[in-house]
Amino acid sequence: MSITSTKKTETNVVEMEIAVSAQELKEAVDKVYKRKAKTISVPGFRKGKAPKSVIERMYGEGVFIEDAVNDLYPKAYSKALEESDIEPVDHADIEILSVDKETGFTFKATITVKPEITLGEYKGIAVTKTLYKVEDSEIEAEITKMRERGARIVSVEDRPVKSGDSTIIDFEGFVDGVAFDGGKAEGHKLEIGSKSFIEGFEDQIVGHNIGDEFDVNVTFPEEYHAEELKGKPAVFKIKLHEIQEKQLPEIDDELAKDVSEFDTIDALRADIRTKMQEAKDRRSTDEYETAIVDAVVAGIKGEIPPVMFENKTTELVQEFGYRLQSQGMNLETYLQYTGSNMEAFRESFAERSERQVKMRLALEAIAAKEGLTATDEDTEAEYTRLAEAYKIDVEKAKGFIHPKDLKEDIACNKAIDFLKEQAVITEIEEAKETAPAKEPKAAKKAEPKPKAEKKPKAEKKPAKKAEEKAEE
Repeated sequence: MSITSTKKTETNVVEMEIAVSAQELKEAVDKVYKRKAKTISVPGFRKGKAPKSVIERMYGEGVFIEDAVNDLYPKAYSKALEESDIEPVDHADIEILSVDKETGFTFKATITVKPEITLGEYKGIAVTKTLYKVEDSEIEAEITKMRERGARIVSVEDRPVKSGDSTIIDFEGFVDGVAFDGGKAEGHKLEIGSKSFIEGFEDQIVGHNIGDEFDVNVTFPEEYHAEELKGKPAVFKIKLHEIQEKQLPEIDDELAKDVSEFDTIDALRADIRTKMQEAKDRRSTDEYETAIVDAVVAGIKGEIPPVMFENKTTELVQEFGYRLQSQGMNLETYLQYTGSNMEAFRESFAERSERQVKMRLALEAIAAKEGLTATDEDTEAEYTRLAEAYKIDVEKAKGFIHPKDLKEDIACNKAIDFLKEQAVITEIEEAKETAPAKEPKAAKKAEPKPKAEKKPKAEKKPAKKAEEKAEE
């Protein structure tokens, strides 16, 4: 294989002519013959035993050449790329120019290449870094969630229903004295305050005792889903069978032992604070890194081939599909479920694709300009980190990511670190929002507007190749 010519035909497009020798072609033809001869029948010879020359006389001299050329040109093209400084961003268009048993063959590869990017100012970028602080209320909210998970549900008999209780009731609804479909249930569990029934229904159960039989008067809302019930007053006959209350564990050392590996509530609180602060610190770092990179991206100039954006979109769509598969759903079903189509779905990734492509080009340009490269030690350390993260053998990790690609990723990460070192960072405390004072409302007459039980909705199951650093 030899490169006979290379020329730039337009912005980001290079044409390369490559020659393959007659000897290489002959060897490839011999391999094709050995592979295909067993399928060719020639009178006077057992199947697979006819000499190559006989088959060529019978079927023509080019019987094996086309397959030989198809076997050779991908390898020749890859080798030509290795020998040149050309970096393609898409599959090349291949055109066979000539084929001759005596001289070999030549072909032309039309290649869309990585664009040349002009950087704007990237040193001394001024950004604001917001410092987030964990509030005591956030820790107590997390403690409350832990208490909720450890709550006990107990029956109570010595008091009437209050908000927050769960009740077991029978009910039957009537409109104009006639029972309506879907308005009856026995032994139904209803949490008071859950708003799972129409407004006012649950409020009228409060204050009743076990064994009470009573009426609940409601009015269906005008936007109610059942046409025949919209805006209609209704009466529900209720019988109260049971009252249950949720008993939360005390906030003490026993709670800490039950819900964590800590022996005291103070130790648990300290651990919650530490983990929350770490998350807030990561958020802070991610935000100002993103601001720096966005400023760099905004300053670059260059004509970027549209195919780079298209290929990035394809990659992001595939990643989304893989995540869906891990949750038991495929992309086609997801699109049907959301009422979308592939064209619109791809379009939803357009902005993100453009940003990622420009960001990568900018970081690569900075790494090249500043001489930021990955050493062998860097590469080995990253393979080790990936192996530990995914709990696989290091050699297996090396099979997933080519060293060249990994070194480029490391160089880009070094470029981000360089940008952060060079940036002018102003730290500020997180601004706390204060709720505006509300004007007092005029007293409102209670209006009986309870509603029939809403039919429960089917529970929806929610439908990172890791994102490049600073993309979050």
